[in-house]
Amino acid sequence: MKIVNPVLPGFNADPSMIRVGDTYYIANSTFEWFPGVRLHESKDMVHWQLLPSPLSTTTLLDMKGNPASGGIWAPDLSYADGKFWLVYTDVKVTEGAFKDMTNYLTTATDIRGPWSDPIKLNGVGFDASLFHDQDGRKYLVQQTWDHREYHHPFDGITLTELDVTTMKLKPETARTIYRGTEVKLVEGPHLYQKDGYYYLFAAEGGTVFTHQEVVARSKTLDENSFETEPDGPFITNFDTPDMEIQKQGHGALVNTPSGEWYYASLCARPWNHANESRHDPRGWSTLGRETAIQKVEWDDQGWPRVVGGHGGQVEVEAPKDAILSAGSADHSRHDEFDQPALDLDWNTLRVPFTAKMGHTGKGYLELVGRGSLASNFDVSMIAQRWQAFNFTAETKVKFDPFSYQQMAGLTNFYNDKHWSWVFLTHDENRGKVIEVAENNHGNYTSYLKDHAVKLPDDIDEVWLRTQVEKQTYYYEYSFDGQEWHRIPVELDAAVLSDDYVLQTYGGFFTGAFVGLAAVDYSGYEVPAQFGYFDYQEK
Repeated sequence: MKIVNPVLPGFNADPSMIRVGDTYYIANSTFEWFPGVRLHESKDMVHWQLLPSPLSTTTLLDMKGNPASGGIWAPDLSYADGKFWLVYTDVKVTEGAFKDMTNYLTTATDIRGPWSDPIKLNGVGFDASLFHDQDGRKYLVQQTWDHREYHHPFDGITLTELDVTTMKLKPETARTIYRGTEVKLVEGPHLYQKDGYYYLFAAEGGTVFTHQEVVARSKTLDENSFETEPDGPFITNFDTPDMEIQKQGHGALVNTPSGEWYYASLCARPWNHANESRHDPRGWSTLGRETAIQKVEWDDQGWPRVVGGHGGQVEVEAPKDAILSAGSADHSRHDEFDQPALDLDWNTLRVPFTAKMGHTGKGYLELVGRGSLASNFDVSMIAQRWQAFNFTAETKVKFDPFSYQQMAGLTNFYNDKHWSWVFLTHDENRGKVIEVAENNHGNYTSYLKDHAVKLPDDIDEVWLRTQVEKQTYYYEYSFDGQEWHRIPVELDAAVLSDDYVLQTYGGFFTGAFVGLAAVDYSGYEVPAQFGYFDYQEK
């Protein structure tokens, strides 16, 4: 078997991979999307099965009002003492000198939960991971944030002992164990033990095209005791611009039962417009940061090396002892909303799906119209990741607005400042109409205006569809579900990419979603009913 990268396509960033027995688990960042932390399991590293997210209650995760790309940064999953340990960060400030955040710890004996109430750890820095030493001690390892404008904000990797009796950190033990290289922006640390050494894996260069992972080692956990791997970095695509996968770096190391080694890393697959160089700009990553897995070997000096060179490979030899797992490379799916709970693929913004937002389970989804898609509060939207460059998504909506302040439809969404949608609304001169609009860097544009499609008087439900074709996408409508009409508005998919958002905003860490939404900022909470959702990859 071959591992074909990315193994987790679409927004699945900052992988923390572990093995328990013959099963591998990956935890990924989710940022402002709820529920928090995305989990997958596999027995072969090739096929991965989505699991319930651990942070599924507001007791464990309260993100109301969080900025875009705040929330859950780089969760760390580990296993020790007969249970799973999950460390996660809730980031409340993304822009400016400060990164207000809180690191939490929760545990479970079963990966599917229930998970314990959160234990507050600290707010020293993000990307915190838990290291279980062979002598029984436990340490929190984390990036350290420095707000002072005359210092670099990434102030090395801090190690702090966790008191296993009180489950509280011992701040008097805190020490900087690694400062990183001159590339700077050192973050995403994970510690491992092998052959008498502590090995520290850490990301540098920012999670963009200069991203990389370095390795350092030490015989002790003393302050500034770690020596950087020579002839590094361990992995990067900065000098491999023509590779299909880019941005590899931040990730985690795992060994197989038979002693092979693998490294799970974030990556991206940028594309270019026809009139652009493939090298500059490097491209537009509409699928966000995904997860890749590379094979690792150890050289005769005891340093880890990526098989095939530090740029990695798209196809990688699977473990020799792999047990065939279920899974498919095609993530097409269909939802009739006939179950009382949403499928695992659905996500909401910042808060869980509750009766305040709507309900499902009667053969349709009802969303109660609430705030606009530009809001960080009370948004009635459910969405799924783009997991392919080319796909079709469609729905059927029934909606009876009486004001232009009421809208419901199908959206392609990155964050509150970057999205578009096709929707039903009310025009005071023409009645119920279909409009297409886009929010680009926070600038809102209605594309049809006086030419918005008027619904015939005998039509009370409309089919809506989006066709995504890598670099561009557009919307369609139908009055019978059979004959489709293309709306003559072609949109640039790059607007929904990390790289585009980065031009004006420091929170650029997610990826494009497609979803269903109802807006009623008049406050009358007019509901919309969605008959189904269909997502088909091409």
